[in-house]
Amino acid sequence: MTQSISSNATDQRSYRLSNIDMVRGLVLLIMAIDHTRDFFMVGGFALPLSQPDIGPALYFTRWITHFCAPAFVFLAGTSIGLMEGRKTKTEIRNFLIKRGLWLLFVEIAIISTALSFRPLGEAAMGGLTIAFIQVIWVMGIAMLILAFFQYLGARVCLFTGIAIIIFQHLLDPIWPLGSMGSGNDPFWLFLHGRGSHALGPFYVMNMYPLLAWVGVMLLGYGAAYIFKKEPSSRDKYLMKVGIISIALFIILRALDIYGEPNPWQIQEQGLLATFFDFMHVSKYPPSFLFLLITLGPVAIICALADKWTGWIKDTLVMFGRVPFAFYVAHFYLIHTLSILFGLYQGFEIGQMTRFFFLYPPTYGTDLVGVYAVWILVIATLYPFCKWVAHVKARRKDWWLSYL
Repeated sequence: MTQSISSNATDQRSYRLSNIDMVRGLVLLIMAIDHTRDFFMVGGFALPLSQPDIGPALYFTRWITHFCAPAFVFLAGTSIGLMEGRKTKTEIRNFLIKRGLWLLFVEIAIISTALSFRPLGEAAMGGLTIAFIQVIWVMGIAMLILAFFQYLGARVCLFTGIAIIIFQHLLDPIWPLGSMGSGNDPFWLFLHGRGSHALGPFYVMNMYPLLAWVGVMLLGYGAAYIFKKEPSSRDKYLMKVGIISIALFIILRALDIYGEPNPWQIQEQGLLATFFDFMHVSKYPPSFLFLLITLGPVAIICALADKWTGWIKDTLVMFGRVPFAFYVAHFYLIHTLSILFGLYQGFEIGQMTRFFFLYPPTYGTDLVGVYAVWILVIATLYPFCKWVAHVKARRKDWWLSYL
């Protein structure tokens, strides 16, 4: 019998669907490209899509990672919705509260430490400990909210999520960034903006404002009914939703009237640069159009996933069944490899045991090197993730739900 985790293998948690796990595994590997770029790309931390002279390879490398956070948050909500029928609402509430608090701890204590390797403080931030809150943070908060929102029913969650995603932009002219006092008002930064703020012993860097991501979690929870349909009906429905989402994105983006605060324009550099600008939509916070053009293709991939077979799908399913283990381990591995590479390039270890945006500006490699390191990261983590997947497939221990 093969030792691989087949996409058709029976998992002890019988609510699992291989198409959800396959998509989750795919976006995990794509996500690792971007994090490898953060730690290895020459020139240090940057948001490359804002560079007008960006090349196609770097643009594509960064743009495809836009799918990751929406897929993670949406499918997390969907997976919770699929628990209904096996667990009572009280059991789901208790799970979500414990899971949400656990994720908040992980983001601040484990992931931020992996990014900085300086849990006791960073001199460049006044000796404060950097708390870099990202997708794990918003998933934790969203789970805490969903723990109580689920009592209103899946349909209410679905339409509330849709309303938040669509109408979030009505806040922009009414409640602009910094309108509640200083330009770094922490409440606003956590809710609908991004930025940094000193908070006790921490220097909090928030890249993922809550409002829209809570909407995505509620949307995923409310949409779980789609994944309970018979496979052919489910796939047709997902395909239709995906196509409509992409078409709506094209229409609204072309008209440039609502749903995206970053307008596009015809670029002097030509058609390709204009296309890049057209597709450059806001992730921090995620705009309505950003979520249309990311969740739409995710729905299509979910619809096609049942038709995929072979070792590639099995490998993606395997990674998708251990997202937490992969997520935590890949940050520690990438940072460690960057330290070794920095030493090889002649830098001191103290210059590398810190957050990547504080790395020396001359450190790093080109995009080809980034992809080479990414392949090394995936190959290195494969045996570990395969082992964790086998353990989770064989056993029902309660603590496995937190890994």
